[in-house]
Amino acid sequence: MEVFGSSGVRGVVGDLMTPAFVGRVARAAGAVWREDDPGTDRPVAALARDTRRTGETFADAAAAGLTSVGIDVHRLGVVPTPGLQAYDEYKGVPGLMVTASHNPPEYNGVKLIGADGIELDRAELERVEAHVRAMRSDGAVGPAHASWDETGRSYRIENARRQYVESVLDAVDREAIASADLTVALDPGHGAGALTSPDLFRELGCEVVTVNATPDGHFPGRDPEPVPDNLADLGRLVRARGADIGIAHDGDADRAIFYDAAGDPVEGDATLAALAAADLEPGDATVSAVNVSQRLVEAARRADADLELTPIGSTHIITRIEELQAEGTHVPVAGEGNGGVLFPPYRLARDGAYTAARFCELLAGHGDIAGVADGRRTVREVVAPFDGYENVRLNVGHSGGAEREAMLEAIETHAAAADAEVTTIDGYRLDFGDAWVLARESGTEPLIRVYAEAPSRERAEALAHAMRDDILTAAD
Repeated sequence: MEVFGSSGVRGVVGDLMTPAFVGRVARAAGAVWREDDPGTDRPVAALARDTRRTGETFADAAAAGLTSVGIDVHRLGVVPTPGLQAYDEYKGVPGLMVTASHNPPEYNGVKLIGADGIELDRAELERVEAHVRAMRSDGAVGPAHASWDETGRSYRIENARRQYVESVLDAVDREAIASADLTVALDPGHGAGALTSPDLFRELGCEVVTVNATPDGHFPGRDPEPVPDNLADLGRLVRARGADIGIAHDGDADRAIFYDAAGDPVEGDATLAALAAADLEPGDATVSAVNVSQRLVEAARRADADLELTPIGSTHIITRIEELQAEGTHVPVAGEGNGGVLFPPYRLARDGAYTAARFCELLAGHGDIAGVADGRRTVREVVAPFDGYENVRLNVGHSGGAEREAMLEAIETHAAAADAEVTTIDGYRLDFGDAWVLARESGTEPLIRVYAEAPSRERAEALAHAMRDDILTAAD
């Protein structure tokens, strides 16, 4: 697809992302939703945004696009993406989220949600994309506008954030978490989670201390991506306040990354493996992307459960989960090591606050994890069974065109020359038995991403840098 990437459409504001473009995407989505609900005089869609500086402008453009094709719009304001998904599921209406998730402040984007609260699958996105491609920039060609007396209306919804917090509270063991008497250091990164996660964890009985907890689309404290380079303040807060756990979100709070009591980051792959180990049973399946860590491989093996791999991106993972569920396979947990975890029995959506609450349940003694004692646990005790691996991630920027093509050819050449098992589900993954390296094109930014994992950092760095060096040489 040309418009929608691995997780919606995103781009730099003023370049790809303009109010006119967002309006066209919304108009196209509204046309598809009208086609799917022909018996309703006035279909409804929900609309929300994260805190980005351009979010209100783009939400206005999206509302105009939707109402222009006869869709009534419920405007939720600033809400985490999983909050919009919860609203969509509860009301049985589709939704449009204005967000660029973890991307830098100059980005924005659109994510489309179905009436079941699940991101639109590839087939539905292709229907929307066909309408987008058919439109001229002036909107004169494409889905028909509604007549003047059939255009939609916008309604402000004031309690969507509260409803979302309550839905998470109702889905976790509040008493167990409260009894653990946890001190939580929280860094929502000035994003949508700043308006929900502090209240959630206080109501779960935790003492909550925060940093970067003021909603601000300039993201003055840190960039939205919750990676160690951006989370030094969280580590310092954990140490200064003696917190049991540090929790960080991305811009739309569908991800959660953790810090231990020493103020050190925990690999997202270790978090995913620990959560999976607590839930997986023999005969179950879990789903992850092609950059899966050996940690999750081990968790699935110990549980006698299957591990299914997909291309990177939540859309691909969700599609495979739905296929497995249709076959009668139980999928209790799935996701990626970037903090985007799904618990399908709860909701088929990545939810940073729910993931963090479930991890707090593990600290309170929930879940039978091999080698981990019952009772109150530390973060390090929970992830200890999945230590022993080092991860390296590198990004290589490109200017598109010939430079991009040269880089992609260099990756293929590097893979062909390697003494490794090669997987091409998404990019090129080279498995060496004791370690692996993956190079793939980003679906949201002009980058080549390089991932490597090995028992030692030296080995992981050697693999990642060898791949990166070949990519850079090709670009010269």
